[in-house]
Amino acid sequence: MLLAYPFRVLVPRRAAPEAATCLAVVLLLLAGAADLVPTSVVIALAAGAGATLAGLRLSRLAARRGTDPTPRAAGVLLDAAVVAAGLTAVVLPLADPGHTLAVPIGSLVVAALSTTGLYRLPGRSRPAASVRLRWLVESTGPTIGLALAGWLLLPRDGLSAPVRLAAVLVLGGLGMAAVNAFAGPRRRSAAALCRGGVLLTLGGLVLLATVPSAVAGRAALLAVPPLVFGMVLVAVGAAGAVEDAEPAEPVAAAWPRSVLPAAVLLLASGLHLGAGRAPDRTSVLLALAAVPPLVLRELLGAGDAPASVRRAAHRRPAGRALRRRRAAPAGWPGPPERRSDALEGVATTAGVDTWSGAHSRGWSGLTPRPGAAVSGPPGDRAALLDALAAIGDVPAPAGALLLVDLHGTEGVGPTAREDVLAEAVHRARRVIAPDDLVTGCTASGFAVVTAAGPVLAYELGTRLLSALNPPYRLAGAMLRVQASIGLAEVSGTGPADVLRQAELARRRAVQLGRDRVEWYDAFLEEQLVRRLDLERELPGAVARGELDLVYQPVVDLADGQPVGAEALLRWRSPVLGTVLPVELLPVAEDLDLVGELEWWVLDRACRQLSDWSVGVRELWMAVNVTTRELTTPDFVQRLAAVLAAYGVPPERLVVEVSEPRVAGDLPTVVARLAGLRSLGVRTALDDFRAEHASLAQLRRLPIDLLKVGPELVGARPDGQPPLIDVVVNVGERLGVELVAEELESSTQVEGARRGGCRYGQGFALARPATAERVEAYFEEFPSASR
Repeated sequence: MLLAYPFRVLVPRRAAPEAATCLAVVLLLLAGAADLVPTSVVIALAAGAGATLAGLRLSRLAARRGTDPTPRAAGVLLDAAVVAAGLTAVVLPLADPGHTLAVPIGSLVVAALSTTGLYRLPGRSRPAASVRLRWLVESTGPTIGLALAGWLLLPRDGLSAPVRLAAVLVLGGLGMAAVNAFAGPRRRSAAALCRGGVLLTLGGLVLLATVPSAVAGRAALLAVPPLVFGMVLVAVGAAGAVEDAEPAEPVAAAWPRSVLPAAVLLLASGLHLGAGRAPDRTSVLLALAAVPPLVLRELLGAGDAPASVRRAAHRRPAGRALRRRRAAPAGWPGPPERRSDALEGVATTAGVDTWSGAHSRGWSGLTPRPGAAVSGPPGDRAALLDALAAIGDVPAPAGALLLVDLHGTEGVGPTAREDVLAEAVHRARRVIAPDDLVTGCTASGFAVVTAAGPVLAYELGTRLLSALNPPYRLAGAMLRVQASIGLAEVSGTGPADVLRQAELARRRAVQLGRDRVEWYDAFLEEQLVRRLDLERELPGAVARGELDLVYQPVVDLADGQPVGAEALLRWRSPVLGTVLPVELLPVAEDLDLVGELEWWVLDRACRQLSDWSVGVRELWMAVNVTTRELTTPDFVQRLAAVLAAYGVPPERLVVEVSEPRVAGDLPTVVARLAGLRSLGVRTALDDFRAEHASLAQLRRLPIDLLKVGPELVGARPDGQPPLIDVVVNVGERLGVELVAEELESSTQVEGARRGGCRYGQGFALARPATAERVEAYFEEFPSASR
């Protein structure tokens, strides 16, 4: 009973039988390893449990009713296969130790039933002959490596050399096939999961046939994990394939097919040498046999990548033309349909839009030099995807996509813009390799597909920047443009994913100032997905009641008494969680929602201040306002109406504006702050920087409070006195009181007090909290300002 509750919490109800069976098998294996239970009994019980569970799952699949008999046939055959596998292992305790033909015969029956069942399973795919050949060549070396590991690990007692060699070759082939199933292009499909389970089951049966428990003892327990877990995976994969027959997107995981066999071989070699055994002739021959496949793999990979790009440049599948739906320049097909996912907008920007308006004159000079691969018309996204797919099909995909975007042509006419693009492509052609592909992709740039590795591709990007930087001559005038280049590697992912990744990197290059090359990394995608989620959820947040305010007290540093609080916005999104202003406000500005949010904050803060005014405490409330909203013509009048509506004395409200932003429209900001002071509202300048321009600007601003950060309070790295001394002197001359904010340690608090700041705010004094908690905090200071 003590284990029941955490088991129910941690394991989904649907997967509870599988989890319980796996736990029982692990306990049986531990008992067998400790010689508490005979090895043959452990094998029989574990295999019986796995076969019973998988058989029940598959029998439900076989009993499904529907118009299509194929899934039912697959369920019947796979059900029979797992039952046969379980019976084969169950008879081990009953079989004569000298006669174990039941296991080889059972293995052959399981192989026949499983192969037929997999053939009838929905979602299976049959790649082209060339792809199968490359996979065979690529898998031969690791297969021999796994066979060598088996040769070193399998016990020699009771096994003749030919039987042992045949067994390790079969085990190597089954193991590598299982790795390919779990890590190949269709690894995310349920059919691949089922196929991998079949291969694991067969591998376990081969181990049982090769290492009988009566001969090898506890070593036969190695057959239990692949046998039992393989049967469970067969049932899970078959059910998933029937429920969703749509094939998964082909995305191969390259590292397991290379790393896992090497790791197993390294472990086997270490154990073999650690036992004091020397390599025999068979192990040396197996090691030598792994060399030719590796050499052939490298030769095929070296010759396929450039040729694949050249073939892709001239290949236009007829099927693509049937899926066009957007308008394109006359005579050219448009782009294919877009993916409907959260990043659809990125995919569109990355190439769905055609290079509209391109004419023959603008591209007349794009005749490729001998060997150069330049594809078709501007905006030929199909050829670009073909080139990426061709590079990704090689055994060891290597290459990169560079998306080039030009900035600075917005103010010229369409004809001049096309001339600039044509000249840019000419310049790009002079620095790329003969086998690289150049094609139009968007209305303001082009794409380059190269078979070079990542380092050389980045170096190519820097050369492109240098080539594109010189001015462009247009009708006697010179036009300067900037370029942003996004770089994504072709490493086994789908072509659409590579294109999307390069577009994300290009956007990052634009954000960081242009004239730069940026790599793609997963963090960029996380940021973009987060941004898209924010843009989708923020509209309507006010109406849905998702906004909230917390309040951070401001205290008098002389006596520690609270004198006021700052209202801080929080967005309690049911989808995204709590969103802070540093992330919220930039999105609100882009969506033009800042005004709506800030007036909600002002209204809620004044209402709360009115509630606090019921008592005798006279505390102020500080509210942050952007310069964009502050400079609106009716800001002062609207704020006066809010104060009147809640009966709040104007002097109890402090309107804060950020100092770095006031310079953009300083005269209007001065006028609005003066209007607020004439109304009786106090004003504050936030995020003040002790720079010459800031100090000069401070003299013009009608403010009552000046908020400085902790960097002005502490000692300076050059040993000079803290800058707070200068700011305090200026503040005293102007009649401005200082508030030290973001104080997070007692040292900073003491430095602000000694530096001359009258008020302090930060975690070291009081953390932001709800109105009720802050009010309780105020009640702890009965002698506070009243």
